[in-house]
Amino acid sequence: MSARETIMARVRAKLPKGPEGARREAVELHMAQHPRNLIPARGEGDIDHRIRVFTEMMVAVGGTVEIIDDVNEVPHHVAVYLRDGNLPAVVRRGSDPLLAKLPWHRGGTLEVTEGPAVDADRASISHAFAGVAESGTIVQISGPENPTTLNFLPEAHIVVLESAALFGSYEEAWSKLRSQMGEGNMPRTVNMISGPSRTADIEQTIVRPAHGPKNMHVIIVR
Repeated sequence: MSARETIMARVRAKLPKGPEGARREAVELHMAQHPRNLIPARGEGDIDHRIRVFTEMMVAVGGTVEIIDDVNEVPHHVAVYLRDGNLPAVVRRGSDPLLAKLPWHRGGTLEVTEGPAVDADRASISHAFAGVAESGTIVQISGPENPTTLNFLPEAHIVVLESAALFGSYEEAWSKLRSQMGEGNMPRTVNMISGPSRTADIEQTIVRPAHGPKNMHVIIVR
C-alpha cells in the first residue's frame, strides 16, 4: 500500500461502522442546519455597543479605528491618515462600486490607482464584506472588487467598514455570506483579519510586520 492508502485505511478503521449512505446523510443534514456553537456575549448589543467593542479589540492588537458619519468623507480621512503616517499620497483600490463612486477629489492631491496590489504599493484601501465585534475582526472575500493582494502586500491597509455590516459574532457574518452567495457557494478565499500583521515566534517578542501590513486602519461609516 502507498502512504496515502495506509493513512486512509487507518481513518476508515476509526469511523463508526454502518452504511456509508446513512453517515453521509447525517453529515449533509448537519451542514444544512448551520448549527451555532456558544457565542460570546461581549459582541451582542446595539450598533453603538458593537462599534465600541470592535474598536477596543482592534486597538488592543495594534490597529486603529475612526468613526465617520458620511461615506463621502472617506477620501479626506484617507489623505489625512497617509499624511500623518508619513506615507505617499497614493492608495491602491479594487473595482468595488462603493469605493469607485467616492469623491476622491476631496482627498486633495491624493492619487488613487485601481487593481491588485503590487510590491511597490505603500498603501491600499478595501471595502469590508463584514466586521465582527467579538474579536475586532474584518472579513474580506476575494474578487476583482477587493483583490486579496490589497489585504497583504502594502505597508498600510485601510478598510472601509459600513456599520450595517458590523455584526456581533462570526456566525452572523457567515449567514450574510450564505445569503449573498447562495447555499453551498463560496468565494475563492475568505480572509478574517484582526489587526496588523505581527508575530511573537522569536522569544515571545512582538514584531511587526510578519506576513502582511505593518499598519491597519479601519474607517467605520455609520
